Amino acid sequence: MDPELEAFIPFFPKAELTDVAKERAVLAELAAGIPAETGGMEVEDLLVPGDPEVPVRIYRPHDAHGTVIWMHGGGWCIGDVETEHPWASRVAARSQATVISVGYRLAPENPFPAALDDAWTVLRWAHENAADPDLLAVAGHSAGGGLAAALALRSRDEQGPPIRFQLLHQPGLDDRLTTWSARHFTETPWYNRAKAGQAWANYLGGRPATPYAAPARAEDLSDLPPAYIASAEFCPNRDENIAYATRLMQSDVRVELHQWPGTFHGSQALLSADVSQRQFAEIGDVLRRALA
Repeated sequence: MDPELEAFIPFFPKAELTDVAKERAVLAELAAGIPAETGGMEVEDLLVPGDPEVPVRIYRPHDAHGTVIWMHGGGWCIGDVETEHPWASRVAARSQATVISVGYRLAPENPFPAALDDAWTVLRWAHENAADPDLLAVAGHSAGGGLAAALALRSRDEQGPPIRFQLLHQPGLDDRLTTWSARHFTETPWYNRAKAGQAWANYLGGRPATPYAAPARAEDLSDLPPAYIASAEFCPNRDENIAYATRLMQSDVRVELHQWPGTFHGSQALLSADVSQRQFAEIGDVLRRALA
């Protein structure tokens, strides 16, 4: 493991999702201590019309180019626009794109398809209101990366808004948890096999997974937007991320795949580490190029 990251492991909360209310409070406390990067941009909270309305936080850098629909992580169970503030602001600052951070409904109170329906509502609204509707990307981390992949599938299938690019950062894509990394990473920090199983159980609510819930189940990955996929070496999602990237390439979709050695799921939150700084810089560079 990267030594700069390894030094922080003793201070990380236990990787579990058995008490959702407790984990939400822990995340809120952690996020409150991390500074955002909002210099040189406008930040606005609003409710996107829908049934129900969807809370979003919009980051508009001066001279912004293109729009990114950003979905936060948290196993579909924790997180909101407030806890995502430090990260969404960094995506906007580095990409110089307008970033719309989506406060989708959370499981287990609102299982699939609630989160995807909320993200879909925001995607259509953004397309109708964007300065350039042809410069639209979907992106997210972890559960949010899975939602971004699902949005790309749904928009293709339903002839929805044209998506120029999808950025999937350590995405949750496969509920089956049968890959080598999903079976063997049982003690990894922040996210492990048990926590992944809990997250999927909460999200699916006892129903069978569809490709819009678990994009790895999609049989046809053709005609999807170009993708950037990032995986972490010590992450249960690693192998399903790499497999999804490979299947996209085999379907003639342009893919950039970066497997970050020495990292674990969510380790980019440790901002002092050099590898974390490089990860955020790359996210910004990739989105800026995609929306050029």
